[in-house]
Amino acid sequence: MHMTQTPPIFDRMTALADTTRSRMLLVLERHELTVNEIRAVLQLPQSTVSRHLKVLGDQGWVVSRPEGTSRRYRMTEKLEPSVRRLWHLVREQVVATSAAAQDSRRVQSVLAHRRTRSQKFFSSAAGQWDRLRGELFGSRSDILGLLGLVDESWRVGDLGCGTGQLSELIAPFAGNVVAVDDSAAMISAARKRLASFDNVAVRPGRLEALPIEDGSLDVALMFLVLHYVVEPELALAEAHRVLKPGGRLILVDMMPHDRQDLLHEMGHVWRGFSEEQLSELLQAAGFPGARYHPLPADASARGPTLFTAVARRAFAARPHELDADATGSPAPFALSA
Repeated sequence: MHMTQTPPIFDRMTALADTTRSRMLLVLERHELTVNEIRAVLQLPQSTVSRHLKVLGDQGWVVSRPEGTSRRYRMTEKLEPSVRRLWHLVREQVVATSAAAQDSRRVQSVLAHRRTRSQKFFSSAAGQWDRLRGELFGSRSDILGLLGLVDESWRVGDLGCGTGQLSELIAPFAGNVVAVDDSAAMISAARKRLASFDNVAVRPGRLEALPIEDGSLDVALMFLVLHYVVEPELALAEAHRVLKPGGRLILVDMMPHDRQDLLHEMGHVWRGFSEEQLSELLQAAGFPGARYHPLPADASARGPTLFTAVARRAFAARPHELDADATGSPAPFALSA
């Protein structure tokens, strides 16, 4: 005996034939809720809610995801065109009912209760929030997230790259990274660290004579390196040379301090840079209007307070740029083809 198979659309219609399930679906179209929250909105026993959810789930109207010991339910987003048309017909009837209006008001109460729970937590944890977040996600979570500001088309120079830690962080976000250092040991360590990145070039070279083409970088970074440079004005002039017009130089270094041990034990040449001192150096190198900002102190750090400075290469050529020899700047570095 030949049995006629019921088209799937009729099973979907059967699931919506119950007004409670239609109301439930209307709520879940707009919000993702737990069984207990759905129970509060529809004012039904938990067992009844679970039974209706099973029917809607079996017929593909709702999906769920785990959250802790419970699950959150929502309406399926991707419905076939015929099924979506069916839902629009049913929805038009359900949304006009007084029961649906009451459901909507109770949903707002459920959401307000969620917000109250969050506010209660923050009220009690505000004094410890930084510590709690640091323990959960690490003390650098905010800073690392800001790497998303790096444009995927940028060519970034990590000038004085050391072992390549900064290049390693930036490489997944930037188009290309050029990492430069004049220490053979540091270059060796950086090459090992950055070997898996095909968009990073590690080059040996001095900051006062960079192995980088004229006007080829979108951003130049000098992180905790300028205090090692005997002639910082030459290093800054080189950074200016390799930046595109409008390109940015970002410096992180120490503010002025009296730590003699850093000079003797770590080879520092400069005991930090004041805003006035750095502004003069940057101005002489061709960077007008630099911004200088002290960084928040890290309670776990044992070194001097740091600052960050941001400068931009001007778009218009300046007279001193036309004759590099007149300023004492080194001749531009040319890479062979």
